[in-house]
Amino acid sequence: MNEQFYNVSANPHVRDKATTHSIMLDVIVALAPAALFGWWNFGVSAIINTVLCIATCVIAEYAWQHFMHKPITINDLSAALTGLLLAMNLPAGVPFWMPILGGVFAIIVVKQVFGGLGQNFMNPALGARCFLLISFAGIMTDFSVKGIGTTFDATTGATPLAVIKAGGTVDLKAMFFGTIPGTIGETSAVLLLIGGIYLIAKRIISWKIPVCYLATLSIFVLLFGGHGFDMTYLAQHLCGGGLMLGAFFMATDYVTSPITPRGQIVFGILLGIFTGIFRIFGGSAEGVSYAIIFCNLLVPLIERFTTPAAFGKGGKDK
Repeated sequence: MNEQFYNVSANPHVRDKATTHSIMLDVIVALAPAALFGWWNFGVSAIINTVLCIATCVIAEYAWQHFMHKPITINDLSAALTGLLLAMNLPAGVPFWMPILGGVFAIIVVKQVFGGLGQNFMNPALGARCFLLISFAGIMTDFSVKGIGTTFDATTGATPLAVIKAGGTVDLKAMFFGTIPGTIGETSAVLLLIGGIYLIAKRIISWKIPVCYLATLSIFVLLFGGHGFDMTYLAQHLCGGGLMLGAFFMATDYVTSPITPRGQIVFGILLGIFTGIFRIFGGSAEGVSYAIIFCNLLVPLIERFTTPAAFGKGGKDK
């Protein structure tokens, strides 16, 4: 008699071939077009600062884990991705010591002190950017570039969002394609959008957070922006600043965003509201970084109210 045996084991029973290394590699691939464009757009200084960010993050993680006698995890590419994201959030013309300081802060203070990958309460790259922005506001908001390779008039450091907030006008086409002042990786909305679609198509991220984020901000801008239902004004907000970079690559960080489907929707809506408040009513023209970090702090509360009840425990009969 033929007998069929089944393997019975403890949960979880859902298996996936994805690893931390493969996920981080996919995000790096998705970021690559915007990063390469930033190098071409801003020149040699952008390349050097990107390399410094990545190298510092990898070395800092290795050094911490080595001296703390922890397993070395730099091969999972999470530190390299943190360095790339930090570089994308820096102006190309910052002095070369700033990427090093920011990389050490991101890895040691925001990530490793709290237990390493999976334990940090905010996105390390954004935490480092806000630290640098608070500490060196003048340098971090100077978007003028002195060097070869720039594709726009670099005599002014004002970003398009700052121009819009002051009542001026900007070239929407330049904002969409990215030939404008800004940080290394935030200027090209179209390349960041392509990268985000790539991540959604590969199911690395869910569509819920970025779509709810962008939709909520759009409604907020139309209602409270002071320009009525001006679609050009709305498009400038969507293409300007770090919105596309934040929506697809920062807000969707696995560790610092909700894991529940309803929680992701709530998270995206809150991001849109806070970004709108900071941009329209705040003193700065930007607001994406602070909105994401603030909402990172709300994730435990969001998950508390959006986690579904276990079957048969506190749930409805039907």
